Amino acid sequence: MSDYNLNAVARTDEGKGASRRLRRANGVPAIIYGGKAGANDRKPMSITLKTNELVKALEDEAFYNSIITLTVDGKNEQVILQDLQRHPAKNIIWHADFLRVSKTSRIKAHVPVHLENEDKCVGVRVGGGIISRHLAGLDIFCNAGDLPDSILIDVANMEVGDSIYLTDLVLPKGVELVDLAHGAGAERNDAVVSVVAPRTATVEDEDTAAEAGEEGTTEE
Repeated sequence: MSDYNLNAVARTDEGKGASRRLRRANGVPAIIYGGKAGANDRKPMSITLKTNELVKALEDEAFYNSIITLTVDGKNEQVILQDLQRHPAKNIIWHADFLRVSKTSRIKAHVPVHLENEDKCVGVRVGGGIISRHLAGLDIFCNAGDLPDSILIDVANMEVGDSIYLTDLVLPKGVELVDLAHGAGAERNDAVVSVVAPRTATVEDEDTAAEAGEEGTTEE
């Protein structure tokens, strides 16, 4: 799991006008919430991040699934990125939400699926098949300290007609799939990736095309 550090300052000004001023001054309004201190929930904290620092961190896919150290006015907060709002038309980060965690905090997260050895896939090299991805990411439960950057699937030995389902995945230690949690049955066992045969024109298709061509031909 990657480690990231961002600097922030606490803010007390709220509202749309204050947020607009922050953005004009190269700042991103954000909030930190969650976590417990003794028997009491810790209060949410409004903060401001530097736009250029956050944009640079967001360029790394692992940032979205890592414990981040936010240094707020000299005090460290361990968090994960919970939500990110962007401007609907412009490349502007509108707001960020961070959740306080410890390494043993049980969290729900969405992580990307990455395929390994696509160039060695038997079904592609030998069978002429095509790799078809059904799920780009997966919802998981895990402790924050076990949060993986991604779920890796080795497709080297897949042949044409093969599929890898949720129940086939080898997950990192401490990671559980949301779709299969709490005894979910086969109805939630979706395919994640398949190797399918390439589509080819059938004889019937060729005949239909020929007939269409004849109908469109006129005698001179």
